[in-house]
Amino acid sequence: MSTGKRRVFNREFKFAAIQRLMSGASATALAQELQIRSSHLSKWWSKYRHYGPAGLRPAHRPRNTEAKLQPLAKAKDVARARRRVSDLERKIGQQQVELDFFREALRQVGQARRPSDGPGAPASTPPSRR
Repeated sequence: MSTGKRRVFNREFKFAAIQRLMSGASATALAQELQIRSSHLSKWWSKYRHYGPAGLRPAHRPRNTEAKLQPLAKAKDVARARRRVSDLERKIGQQQVELDFFREALRQVGQARRPSDGPGAPASTPPSRR
């Protein structure tokens, strides 16, 4: 029995449905339980993946014109971030190699140095006699 009125779903309702989908609920079973079309779930899921919770606006509510919804992560931005992470990891690796080199060099210099016995200790080589 339909009254001919459209149901309007608030953001909380949509978000709760999306959370249940993410937890592994069947889309078909969830749509039947909530008495909605599975196409609604599909649209909500798509908007959520693309824009996050802000994409789940109530029906007939105008989008904020000053700050248009932006995708959470554009492919270009993701690629740039991955390159940056890769560059930083490479730099960290180079710095680690340098640190290891200087630690080993310092250890070898410390071993090659003879410890001082203090002032007045005999020299390491005898004095030359002429």
